[in-house]
Amino acid sequence: MSRASGREIDARADEFFAVFERATAAAEAAVAIQRELGSRAWADDLAEVRVRVGIHSGRPTLTDLGYIGLAVHTTARVCSAAHGGQIVVSAATRVAIGASAPTGIRFRSLGRHRLPGLPDAERLFQVLAPGLRLKFPRPRTGRRQPDDRRARPENRIRAGEGQLELPEPPV
Repeated sequence: MSRASGREIDARADEFFAVFERATAAAEAAVAIQRELGSRAWADDLAEVRVRVGIHSGRPTLTDLGYIGLAVHTTARVCSAAHGGQIVVSAATRVAIGASAPTGIRFRSLGRHRLPGLPDAERLFQVLAPGLRLKFPRPRTGRRQPDDRRARPENRIRAGEGQLELPEPPV
């Protein structure tokens, strides 16, 4: 993770939260982690260890207690949608990476899914790269949403920025 300029923010039990300045760096770190776990020999006849990785690009608020906000919650929900061994990214991350995806990394659309506690369905993508598992069951979410190409105005992606523009929460 540190090779990709990421910073550990929190680690509890089996959860790990890190931030990156660039979405491409987060994707590279996730692929490296999955490859490392997939190639490691485990003790006690453990066949393999699989972790879920979720990546979302947004603008959380940094407080004395850490990062907070809708971007943090969205990241957690994207991660929860993944299966062990899988890397799932949000539409905002896919846009942020754009055409600058690291060599060998591609994306497969998983469609739009309702994520618990979020107001709108989120388009999800699976990261594909050499050395990673390719096939997984459908995302661990509620029912898949029909694709609606007409984006709601409050969720439009700003041209040139690659960030999701979120409405201000009610006060």
